[in-house]
Amino acid sequence: MTMAEMTDAALALVRARAGCRLIAIDGMCGSGKSTLGQRLAEALGGNLLHMDDFFLTAAQRTPERLAQVGGNVDYERFERTVLRPLLAGVAFSYRPFDCAKGALAAAVQVAPRPVTVVEGAYSLHPYFADPWDVRLFVETPPDVQQARILARNGAKMLDRFVREWIPMENQYFSQYALRNHCDRVLTSGDEAGENIGSCARIPQY
Repeated sequence: MTMAEMTDAALALVRARAGCRLIAIDGMCGSGKSTLGQRLAEALGGNLLHMDDFFLTAAQRTPERLAQVGGNVDYERFERTVLRPLLAGVAFSYRPFDCAKGALAAAVQVAPRPVTVVEGAYSLHPYFADPWDVRLFVETPPDVQQARILARNGAKMLDRFVREWIPMENQYFSQYALRNHCDRVLTSGDEAGENIGSCARIPQY
């Protein structure tokens, strides 16, 4: 699917759900989650939040934590500082993880909007129970995934993705059978000029 086709399919699903407020986009790195999330938020006049803002800090990256399936993000902080106020429909603030500095940045203020899109791997972590009105899973063929990561992040970071982050994501997808619990699985193709996967941030550790 092209990004335009993915966007149209996702919007059709959202608009068919009366009272849809919370949309989660999980899936493979380099598949186009960030781009899709941005397009949905713009089309719906909603907030866009990124799970990349909840990477673990250095103190949290213990062997025990990283051994947990889906433990690569601070899902507890996301639930406490973002999900609870979203469900309550109130304004909130949170401190995003600064990938360049490897630390939490200054607080970001978020005002309530009719729709909020949360994009990123681990957004459908079972720790959150099931607050989502629409659940999307975005995938792409492994060769396309690696080509995008290489173009976006370079050979050195591609090696880390292949050795570390992609296996962690795949274990999480498999352990919790995410594709089976989503409303729609969207498969992005090898599209030149679509700028897919250009938005992701990389932790500097």
